[in-house]
Amino acid sequence: MIPRLAASTLLRLAKGFPVLAITGPRQTGKTTLARTTFPDKPYLSLEDPDIRALAAEDPRGLLSRYPTGVILDEVQRVPEILSYLQTQVDAYPQPGAFVLTGSQQLDLSSALTQSLAGRVGLVNLLPFSLGELQSAGRPQGDLDSLLWRGLYPPLYDRDLAPGDWHAAYVSTFVERDLRQILAVRDLSAFQRFVRMCAARIGQLLNMSSLATDCGINHHTAGAWLSVLEASHLVFLLRPHHRNFNKRLVKTPKLYFNDPGLAAWLLGIRDTAQMAFHPSRGALFENLVFLECLKDRLHRGLPADLHFWRDSAGLEVDLLCEQSGLLLHPIEIKSGQTLASDFFNGLRRWGLLSGDSAAEPWLVYGGDKAFRQGTVDIIPWRDLPHRLQALNQPGGPNAGGPSVDLQ
Repeated sequence: MIPRLAASTLLRLAKGFPVLAITGPRQTGKTTLARTTFPDKPYLSLEDPDIRALAAEDPRGLLSRYPTGVILDEVQRVPEILSYLQTQVDAYPQPGAFVLTGSQQLDLSSALTQSLAGRVGLVNLLPFSLGELQSAGRPQGDLDSLLWRGLYPPLYDRDLAPGDWHAAYVSTFVERDLRQILAVRDLSAFQRFVRMCAARIGQLLNMSSLATDCGINHHTAGAWLSVLEASHLVFLLRPHHRNFNKRLVKTPKLYFNDPGLAAWLLGIRDTAQMAFHPSRGALFENLVFLECLKDRLHRGLPADLHFWRDSAGLEVDLLCEQSGLLLHPIEIKSGQTLASDFFNGLRRWGLLSGDSAAEPWLVYGGDKAFRQGTVDIIPWRDLPHRLQALNQPGGPNAGGPSVDLQ
């Protein structure tokens, strides 16, 4: 089993919160994380029809059987139980007593924040990070293999072909579960919409263009995208809001929760195809964005990630806030050969931001680490170690733990 960084975050939150909630997309290892982190707790799965019926018909009776706590798996199946859980933990406020897991959806998020406000420590679990694979000694292969395979846990603990698993995941979760949530009647239009989102990774999101290309109206596209985002299948990276320059782009950029899943949606079926695919650079950018996001969320830190782009097209791919004061600029390039214009956005950002900018990084697809001027050139394999130094307790982002990860 590959240890998860989020386990230490759960143990920390368990010292102060009576309820812990592990949310995130399907198949990211939420159940495994809960059971291995709290091996002595009783476990109930609300996917079991009998247990689900009991939770729905007699929630007080079910909870009374576990006065010292229990793991409730797939709690989104009976979200009404959260109101009864509130009464239980108010009467017996034992830290770390109840552990909930659930696939992130709009109704679950709302139920957690309304019923258990101030009582729940939240951890959003995404697929494996590159750092977790490295710490466990699991080979990642070359960059093209990693982008094609992705980082979903089942691909590392089962004998599965990536293409087979991604096809099944899209069929069951994306095309069945999400379609039911949205009450989509036209499956082909929804399939086209998800694939067109994958084709826009790393781009400024133009909703009108996306809707037109999918043959749907703007309102429908917005509703579908909202559910994809709430389910953490996609992420919208917002532009930095501070007014360093009045002529700023204010449109978000779109990313997926896994480069391998996005590659499958783009029709990439092997590593040889990946090497020459026009979306390879976008998928690499998606990978680096996710590494930064996972490292922060799995540590219990707020995401605090942005990008910056001016009206002339100069851009910094990622800005990572440090303690709400400094902004750490990161440029992302998939090639192994660096060109002088790769640094244009970082130079412009440095001139505009002044004292609010931290040391700039350029993460690239090569293998050699070096420094060029004020910029640290970081190979993709070294990124987890650099993020650990940046985000670990006592580092630049140290402070009070954040438990609201929405």
